[in-house]
Amino acid sequence: MNDTLRHGHLQENPAHAEYGTSYGRIKPEGVDTTHGAILYLEDITVSFDGFKAINRLTMDISVGELRCIIGPNGAGKTTMMDVITGKTRPTSGTAWFGQTIDLTRLSEPEIAHAGIGRKFQRPTVFEQHTVFENLELAMKMDKRVRPTLFFRLSSEQQGKIEEILKLIRLTGQENRLAGLLSHGQKQWLEIGMLLMQEPQLLLLDEPVAGMSDAETARTAELLNELRGKHSIMVVEHDMAFVTEIAQQGKVTVLHEGSVLAEGTMQQVQNDERVIEVYLGR
Repeated sequence: MNDTLRHGHLQENPAHAEYGTSYGRIKPEGVDTTHGAILYLEDITVSFDGFKAINRLTMDISVGELRCIIGPNGAGKTTMMDVITGKTRPTSGTAWFGQTIDLTRLSEPEIAHAGIGRKFQRPTVFEQHTVFENLELAMKMDKRVRPTLFFRLSSEQQGKIEEILKLIRLTGQENRLAGLLSHGQKQWLEIGMLLMQEPQLLLLDEPVAGMSDAETARTAELLNELRGKHSIMVVEHDMAFVTEIAQQGKVTVLHEGSVLAEGTMQQVQNDERVIEVYLGR
């Protein structure tokens, strides 16, 4: 466990600085991350008809960290993300977003509004709208009818969309219908749509599934660029991709609903327990 976390309480760690980004400060109003952790799960258990999909899971994510989560099918990776986003209520345990926001007490929309964005494995974009319109629709703003009817993009909002387009490698594609994009481009667009909502924590479920080698490499570049600007949790099976984005961070291995191992990619690859249950010899 992170040294900032002891016995369920957050300890002061001056080494954790607040990260700056062109999207704003990573520490948003209402999410207290002064002690360095953006997410803290403690003793989370989820039981379905007696089967423990998650079994006393404890882990934490630091502000600005890119954490990779790996493990065999059925290890509890998706259920863990469901708990974090409010889709599934834990049977027991606590889930904190920052210091003060108890995720187990919030609904899915409330959690999204608080600053947690999730991308599922299959891209979900508005295929009959252009790339630009998809990003515009995802923008964090007043969605009530009257303001929407009279809405005009400000120069700042226009600039933000252009910045995201460049980041997700879709500059020059803004007027193209989303339905005409390649699979990888749709994945990037959906990540861009999440970024338009200014999330503090991004959850990405198998972001390179079905991508070509070139698209996978560009996605690794994208996530490495986001490191430090956003806190990111990536669930992935592609070990080459994980190795590429985990060079500077931790990898957590889940097995049977608990943390089996945690450390650098090299450490978990050399862990006999991980080799036995997941990586093979």
